[in-house]
Parts: sequence; C-alpha cells; structure tokens
Amino acid sequence: MSTQHLSEQELIRREKLAELQRLGIDPYPAELYPVSHHSTAIKATFTDEHKEAFAAVCLAGRIMSVRDMGKAAFAELQDAEGRIQIYVRRDDIAKDGDTTLYDTVWKKMIDLGDIVGVKGFVFRTKMGEISVHVQELTFLAKSLKPLPVVREAEGKVFDAVTDPEFKYRQRYADLVVNPTVKETFLKRTKMINAIRDFLNEHGALEVDTPVLQAIPGGAAARPFITHHNALDVPFYLRIANELYLKRLIVGGFDWVYEFSRNFRNEGMDRTHNPEFTILEWYTAYKDYFWMMNVTEQLLERTCVAVNGSDESVIGERTISFKAPFKRVPIYDAIKEHTGFDVSEMDEAGLRDVCGKLGLEVAPSMGKGKLIDTIFGERCEHHYIQPTFITDYPVEMSPLTKKHRSKPGLVERFELMINGKEIANAYSELNDPIDQRERFEEQVRLMERGDDEAMFIDYDFLRALEYGMPPTAGIGIGIDRLCMLLTGSVSIQDVLLFPQMRPERFEGAAEETGPEGTPAE
Repeated sequence: MSTQHLSEQELIRREKLAELQRLGIDPYPAELYPVSHHSTAIKATFTDEHKEAFAAVCLAGRIMSVRDMGKAAFAELQDAEGRIQIYVRRDDIAKDGDTTLYDTVWKKMIDLGDIVGVKGFVFRTKMGEISVHVQELTFLAKSLKPLPVVREAEGKVFDAVTDPEFKYRQRYADLVVNPTVKETFLKRTKMINAIRDFLNEHGALEVDTPVLQAIPGGAAARPFITHHNALDVPFYLRIANELYLKRLIVGGFDWVYEFSRNFRNEGMDRTHNPEFTILEWYTAYKDYFWMMNVTEQLLERTCVAVNGSDESVIGERTISFKAPFKRVPIYDAIKEHTGFDVSEMDEAGLRDVCGKLGLEVAPSMGKGKLIDTIFGERCEHHYIQPTFITDYPVEMSPLTKKHRSKPGLVERFELMINGKEIANAYSELNDPIDQRERFEEQVRLMERGDDEAMFIDYDFLRALEYGMPPTAGIGIGIDRLCMLLTGSVSIQDVLLFPQMRPERFEGAAEETGPEGTPAE
C-alpha cells in the first residue's frame, strides 16, 4: 500500500477530482480534442478589420491565472506557443440553463495548472488585449500537484524558479513555469536543423552507427560497460562513432555524418555530461585545411539561423561567428601563454615544465597527455573568439595523419570558442601500418595505468587494409555549441534531462543491484 505523503493542497485537489467524477465529468477524457489555433499565432495575426476569420477558434492549454468577477472571469491559458487571455462568462457556457459548469466546475473545481479546452471567438478587450471569448469549456486533465508560483507584472517576472535541483530533476514543471527554458530547446532544434540542412545541401549522407560496441574506439575516454546476454560477452556504450563512420568511407561513401549520442564514464561539471551529443562527419579526398573552411561556413550560417545574426551573447561577452576564424599552432599558443617553447621537449622536459607551472601530473601520463594538460590549464581559456588551434604533436593524436611538412606533428585542429573546445578535426590517418603502431603505443600507455588510452580495434585495421581514401573528419560538440548559441552557462541548461543522482521516493520499493542485492 502506498505511503505517499500528500500536502494539504494535494489532498484538496484530489477531493476536487473526486467531485468532478461525482458530477459525471471525466477529468481525463480519451477523445480527440480538435485544436485549431494557438495563442501566439492568434495574437500575431488578429485584426479588428478581419475578426470574422477568428469567429470560431478552438484552443487547449493550462490555466495559469484567474481573475474572478462574479458571473464572469478572465484567465490566462498557456499552450505550446505561449499565453493568451480567455474570458469566461457564466451564461455563455451554461447548458440548457444549467450553470453548474460555471458555478461549480469553473469557480470551485478549477486549479492553476489544470488543462482545459475552450471554443469561442477572438475579440479585443476595452484595455486593448486580444482575448478569446469562451462559449464552450471542456475539462481535459486535472492537475493534482500545484505548480510553483511565478508571477509576471509589467513585463517583469517575479519568484522565478531558479533552483537547479528543481529545474533539472523536474524539467517538465520547469518548462511550464519558465517560458525562456522552452525557447532554449526550440533554438537547439533550430540549430540541429540548420546543420543538417547545410550538410544535406552539400551532398552529405546521414547514417546511423552502433551504440553498443565490442570495442570502445574513436576517442581516449573511460567507457561505460554493460553485458550482452544473448552473446554472453561484455559490450560498451560508445564513446565515439568515428571508426564506424570511417569504415563507411572505406566502403565507398564520399561524405557521411551522424548526430551521435555518446557516453563517457567521467566527471560532470558545467561543460561535461556523461551522456552527450556530438556531430561527426567524414569526407573523402579532403584535408584539414578544407575542413576549417567548411566548419567556418557551417557555424556562421547556423548562428544566423538560430539568432538572426552572426553574433551570440554569452553573459557580458559577444561571440562573432563571422568567417574566417583565427588559426594558431598549438606550440605557438603554449609559448605565448606560458613563456615555454615545448616543441622540442621530451617527456622529462615536459614534466619539468608542468612542475614550474604548478600543474599536477600522473606517472601514467605520456608526452601527449602532458602537452594536453599544459594547453588545457594555461592556454585554452584565453581563446574567446572562434580560433582554430592547429598542428598537434603526434603523441596527442593516434588517429591523425602525420603532417605533410612538419615532422613530429599531425594535421589536426581543435576549435576553441569562449575558452572551451567545441570541435576536433583531422586529416584522417589512412595508413594501416602506421595506425597499428599508434594503437600499440596506446596499449603501452594503458599498461602504464592510463585508463583513457585506446583499445586496438583489429576490425578497423582490417578495414584500413582494404584502402581508405584521403579523408577529412570532424567532431563538433552539439551541447557545447548550443550553450554558445543560446547564451547558456551550464551544459545542464541545454539538456532536457541531464544526469543526476537517483532520487529516493517515499513509499517506492528499494532499488536493487545485481541478483537482488541493495543498490549502492
């Protein structure tokens, strides 16, 4: 038997629910409700000269406020697009002279948050506000839990719900009471559509690759591990889709892309979530110089599609996505911001530099990880406007082609915006012998204790042996890009349901782990 504790307000709402049922009103009807109009569209297109076009409208949404005037009332109805005022008068919704619907249901049974349908006509009040005069009212869903109260007056919002614990855990309520939250996710969809349109127009093919993988390849990251019961073998949630997309280039596709949901069993902060979305694409017969040019064009066009201009405001900063972007070799960036020229240093020299810079490093770190630490801790945050950091050392890039003219480097760039990496791209390594040697070096790092080193993917090596054409590839962090284009300061603000510690519910059965043991 449930031991759910109900507040006084929740108990009252359940009593109203029972009363509605006693009156023969189904609080959760199954029938289709014929919505014909939405709030924002009505307010944008209604004119007094053509009001006959709005003589019969049907809307549905939540009751967000009520101003009772005895035999009539004004209320705010919130639908998927916004809010509109409705006018409800007792005599208009009475049925055959029976005023129960107004006197009992509307005045006593309706609560804020209840979902209703209204039919009527649009008019303009004496105060000039476009409203719907209700002629028919239908109950569509009774709200049993009170929404947080958010008041608006004179264009200002009071008592806004800002508690992250509430916002991220109860996103459904957050979306109802905070209209700007919905706008963020509408922009996210607009952003993804703009990217997809750009790629499709340029001849790219959207594909799907496995989420469950026998080898967690394509990136240096700690994977989530699961078990495939039918095959009785361990599987991994993908950390990247790179190696599968390159298999398709081997197979004869010239340009493939995927919006990939990836999983990395690592930390959480304002720019990291264990489950995230990345766009990767690979294009045959291209290189990283071409990729920089196309990336500039894509991001400029996407920013315009989302924000109406090539600029985005993040706090007090204005980011310009106008191409071209600045290009800086990584060794030049390190020298500029630390004073050390590390271009000719071995591992011992790099460890010495890290010590002088006050950076903590682990014994398992090789040369590539040490350089990455120096850049990440002392340089990355300086790059606010879009900047391509180029020409990485080979130790940092096990899947990248060696530089055509600079020994010891590879043809790679990372795009930095607002002090964070947004994209990572290569002239892809297509020499199967070189690739095997790079994988073997990753195994040696794993043996030293680097739990983010890559596994050897023998099937991918076999694919390369059939021959992969010269290829350019990129991964763009969709969540981080969305943060930039919406002015969001936390990755959780652009994820509808970010990961959180499981919530304990009163009266819920105890969660159990494997073989019925209590979950930790």
